[in-house]
Amino acid sequence: MRSDAILIHDKDNVAVALKDIHENEEIVIGKENGSFRMRVSEAIPFGHKFAVRYLEKDETIIKYGEVIGRTTVAIPLGAHAHIHNIESLRGRGDLKNH
Repeated sequence: MRSDAILIHDKDNVAVALKDIHENEEIVIGKENGSFRMRVSEAIPFGHKFAVRYLEKDETIIKYGEVIGRTTVAIPLGAHAHIHNIESLRGRGDLKNH
């Protein structure tokens, strides 16, 4: 089965679009041991992240099995996760222990 997106690590709470995904499209998300289906809630551009579960405000974003950022607002299941609702925790000198 061809995947529309990929979940890189089982810990990840965001997947990456392998194509442009349309609003309300039901997609197949490939992962290490199989795949699953879900419906996105908004358009997701190729290469961008989206939530594979509801994410609370100030929750860490996990990609590649590692923390890469934090939500600035709640992100619903299937919603685009990008600079408009995530802040990076990488390369910031003002944060410790991340």
